[in-house]
Amino acid sequence: MELTRENAWALLTEFVKAEPLLKHCLGVEASMRHYAVLFNEDVERWGFIGLLHDFDFEIHPTLDQHPQEGAPILRERGVPEEVIQSILSHADHLDVPRPGRLEKTLAAVDEMSGFVTAVALVRPNKSIDEVTPQSVRKKMKDKAFARAVDRAAMTEAAAGLGIEFDEHIQHVIEAVATIAPRLGLSRTADTEQPVVAATGG
Repeated sequence: MELTRENAWALLTEFVKAEPLLKHCLGVEASMRHYAVLFNEDVERWGFIGLLHDFDFEIHPTLDQHPQEGAPILRERGVPEEVIQSILSHADHLDVPRPGRLEKTLAAVDEMSGFVTAVALVRPNKSIDEVTPQSVRKKMKDKAFARAVDRAAMTEAAAGLGIEFDEHIQHVIEAVATIAPRLGLSRTADTEQPVVAATGG
């Protein structure tokens, strides 16, 4: 399978129907594309992996299935094995190695992209432009907020990426901002949108 966004979106929407999960995958995709530009990596490859990382979660919603039981589906569709291994690596419970920046980045943006979006959604105007690393850190201390999110895992994944935590949060904020309307968020700042983020879907 060619690693195009069109192919990734078609495969994702074949298996994912729930809007919250689609939004999560879009947020991870945008974050992966952002970091690919930052690291001068293959934007399409990184975006493809970000978009598909949870493609099987609706049909395999438990850790004894996801994402490992999704791998055979990807193989049947002709997704390259190295891409499948990158996708598998985001699951801590599988202990699949994260040998490169791509895998480390996927782990770092997976929970953070959703958490940043959640922080924006509780702002009065649902504005991503009102979210800062400081406001994200504050919400991380609030155990009642997004309680399912493992705070320790977020900080450890960012450390594995080798980027200071507040800087990492800021990168994810900027990435999420590029697709704000698709995630139900608003923009209050009149800023130019980066051209690398995918806005379709």
